[in-house]
Formats: sequence, structure tokens, C-alpha cells
Amino acid sequence: MPLPPAELYRHGLRLLLEKDIPAWVELWDEDGVLEFPFAPAGWPRRLEGKQAVADYMRHYPDHIDLHDFPHVEIHQTTTPETVVVEMRGVGRMVETGRPFDMTYIAVVTVKNGRITSYRDHWNPLAVQKAGADFAGATR
Repeated sequence: MPLPPAELYRHGLRLLLEKDIPAWVELWDEDGVLEFPFAPAGWPRRLEGKQAVADYMRHYPDHIDLHDFPHVEIHQTTTPETVVVEMRGVGRMVETGRPFDMTYIAVVTVKNGRITSYRDHWNPLAVQKAGADFAGATR
């Protein structure tokens, strides 16, 4: 039985902390779309398909060493398949050793136990402040 969206999302966070990117990608629908509405010029704004998500995330642990998500609040919407997530991720930037501390708002839709849409509203200036070109390394 597929996991409900909130449980699937929490499971995905555990996989990210374990740095199990292949397992995290397996949570995605083949046609899933990952969007970054606040991406700066030159960074990807939209990834279409599971393979594009996999290619983008493949080297994530080489750039950001996540340690914890100390705040995760998941809000159910009037559409049962969609949740809005407020969260904070902390860790360090691998290249510089500087702290990574990012707040996010994500709008995630899950159908048949797979992520079909993920809009990741994060602040790219926080990554730049930490001294890394994460998006440049993953494009």
C-alpha cells in the first residue's frame, strides 16, 4: 500500500540524511517534475522526469553534508495528494566546511505512492553565502 504524502515526504528526508540518493530518487514518478521557483540565473528552474531528478541529485552529498532537519511541519491541503512543508535543514558545505542552514517551503504532490510534483522554494543566497556553487556542480 502506498504511503500517504506526509509519510512519504518524511521517509524521503530520512533517505537524504542517510545520503541514499538512489533510494530518494525511487520515490519519484517517471514523469515527476521538480521546480525551483527562486533559482537564480544559470541554475535549473525545472527538471522534468525521474532521470533528470536523478542526474541533478546524483552528487548532492558531495556538496552538502546534511546532518538534521530540526524543524519539519507538514500541512495537509484541501487536495489529499498535496502537502505543504515548512522545514529547516542543517549541516555543512563539503567544499568549504562552512555551516549549511537552509529554510524551505515545499509544495509536494504524490500520486500512487510516487512524487509527481515538487516545488522547492529555497533561498539560493544562503548557499552562496556558505561559499559553494552547488547548482553549478550539479547542472
